[in-house]
Amino acid sequence: MSRIILEIKDFSMVFGGLRAVDHVNIHINDGEIVALIGPNGAGKTTLFNCVTGVYKPSEGDIAVSNPESKVIRTNGMKPNNITELGLARTFQNIRLFSSMTALENVMIGRHPKLQAGIFGAIFRDKSTRTEEKQVVEDSLVILKKLGLKQYANEPASSLSYGAQRRLEIARAMATEPQLLLLDEPAAGMNPQETKELDDTITRIRDKEGITILLIEHDMSLVMSLSERIYVLDYGKLIAEGSPDEVKANPAVIKAYLGE
Repeated sequence: MSRIILEIKDFSMVFGGLRAVDHVNIHINDGEIVALIGPNGAGKTTLFNCVTGVYKPSEGDIAVSNPESKVIRTNGMKPNNITELGLARTFQNIRLFSSMTALENVMIGRHPKLQAGIFGAIFRDKSTRTEEKQVVEDSLVILKKLGLKQYANEPASSLSYGAQRRLEIARAMATEPQLLLLDEPAAGMNPQETKELDDTITRIRDKEGITILLIEHDMSLVMSLSERIYVLDYGKLIAEGSPDEVKANPAVIKAYLGE
């Protein structure tokens, strides 16, 4: 039986009088590609924000299983501690350091893995220099995996939109995640860029062994990529299942996919 990496139990998030997410139960198994879909305002990004420590859930539990299968409750945990458990994310709006190079952006993602402290940074001893060299090499490997190595020394702002999206994924991968949460990765992409993204996400799962949870409005991408789909509407979970099951679900058709 597959290890459950992420389990969300009876989870709610309330802002003032607004119940943005309402008693939702979700689990993500090791090695899956799972999609979370629904109309705008359904609560999808709110759920991501709670999973990654931006918000503390109003009710319910969020638990992460580490590679040793130890289950850790993450409610209220700081984002950097959640990253250390192997969860990394991208955002709806690209959040690259635009004046820095593609390589430097990925190197920032490697920062949580560094051992050198303040002493090493100031005095730049041999171990610190060796570690810095390794970070550059590791970051170049990640860029190559995402088809971006040729842009290593280019400012992030000079990359095409699709390449910037992939660079955000590369930076998230630099944290060595077990679960990658992608928030609308295909937003604003043309059909060719979307096809490349489809191939990239599949390769990340198959070659790197990273589990994927994505929020996405591009239904062709969702249906081709996902093994399971969860559907939110007005904060409530209205359906879950395989792409074929979700496509045929009357509640999903009414709320989201259209008659």
